[in-house]
Amino acid sequence: MVWVPLSPTSSHHRALLRAPSTTTMSLEWLMDWSWSLDGLRDFIATGIQSFRDCDATALVAVACLLVLFVWYCYHVGREQPRTYATVNALMQSAEVNGVQNGFVYCHSPECVRCSHHDGLNQKLYHNLQEYAKRYSWSGMGRIHKGIREQGRYLNSRPSIQKPEVFFLPDLPTMPYFSRDAQKHDVELLERNFQTILCEFETLYKAFSNCSLPQGWKMNSTPSGEWFTFYLVNQGMCVPRNCRRCPRTYRLLGSLRTCIGNNVFGNACISVLSPGTVIAEHYGPTNIRIRCHLGLKTPSNCELVVGGEPQCWAEGRCLLFDDSFLHTAFHEGAPEEGPRVVFMVDLWHPNVAAAERQALDFIFAPGR
Repeated sequence: MVWVPLSPTSSHHRALLRAPSTTTMSLEWLMDWSWSLDGLRDFIATGIQSFRDCDATALVAVACLLVLFVWYCYHVGREQPRTYATVNALMQSAEVNGVQNGFVYCHSPECVRCSHHDGLNQKLYHNLQEYAKRYSWSGMGRIHKGIREQGRYLNSRPSIQKPEVFFLPDLPTMPYFSRDAQKHDVELLERNFQTILCEFETLYKAFSNCSLPQGWKMNSTPSGEWFTFYLVNQGMCVPRNCRRCPRTYRLLGSLRTCIGNNVFGNACISVLSPGTVIAEHYGPTNIRIRCHLGLKTPSNCELVVGGEPQCWAEGRCLLFDDSFLHTAFHEGAPEEGPRVVFMVDLWHPNVAAAERQALDFIFAPGR
């Protein structure tokens, strides 16, 4: 009940004009609240009627799909890699003499492909989760799928292509790539052919003074001699070697698709002496393509990838996927001299930029 004065004074009228009374405000609020309730009631009634008009089977189907979607999102975010045979388990079958799947491998403890890593799949998955927390899961579907199914992928790949460490699914595969796959970097390397060749010739003079000069590495081969001089070895710069080839090392920084801070990235000078045969083997991953720039290419030298032979040419780049079974040999005469190429690992053209960033994080040296 509201009390209203029968004969208000003029001063009271002025007060009422200046500001509404508390009682008047309460009445207005109650009326607004009543209107809000009426609107809400009408909204709920409309929703219930719409629900009744719908087909019950369709509603059940939509509800089930929503539940499955929520479950899938939770499952993908929380799932650990499946316990297929791990890379380590696959590699432990190697015999003591280094023969694996019928092919010869090195024994270097620093080699990503050849060393044994306990729990590699779990480690990769942990690195992927850490990357996603710092940055984003966006664009990581293929990498996540690859890590979860890694054992199955590596174990079920056809014998012509079987990367030993990491397989990224759904990448187009072919033994050789055209020059257009990484056109900018190919043309840049070929323009600097003479620069790289001059620095190699300066290095190679040291072979007349000792059997294995400092900085060079001898690799195991069934016959002959195979030497490498690394500027970047499994993602790590070799400072002493880079100082001896400063222009070649600077050139690497100008390549757009060179794999840098990643254990799958290498850059080196590779030398095959006459009579050398490199045993057939697989590379560690399919996320890269290997580029050979011919520096010295005698006759009777061949690279065979996936059963397809190709010859090098001086000043020209040859691109191939080294996750395919491959070999190389130099059957030329001793007086022809060695076969020499500058080798650099480039990103596979179908690995997206976001995937490259994530893979650099996951496979960073020392991680």
